Amino acid sequence: MTLEKALCTTLESLLAGQQVRIPIAGQEILDVFMLLSRSRSWHHHGPNPISWEAIEAWADDNRRLIPTHQAAIIMAMDGVWLHHTARRMAEQAQDMPRIGLPCASGSYRMH
Repeated sequence: MTLEKALCTTLESLLAGQQVRIPIAGQEILDVFMLLSRSRSWHHHGPNPISWEAIEAWADDNRRLIPTHQAAIIMAMDGVWLHHTARRMAEQAQDMPRIGLPCASGSYRMH
């Protein structure tokens, strides 16, 4: 199993609330991902993905080198996080009450 696959699987388990053993080789990458994820911006439809520029800025600010293959792992982990978040947001939207809008006939149409 590659480090990318191991960290993405670990993140999926963490997001599901499971106890996990974090691969030692990936602890630092996971830490950087978590820091970047906490500082991500959001829009009215949900979170924005972590950008390559955000990774570069974090590395510059912290005077740390993030090799390209580690940045790619962070981006893959972000895909896992975004997918999980989108699924949770969709589930929450299904639980919201439906709003009836009046039609031209005076009756109500559900959206």
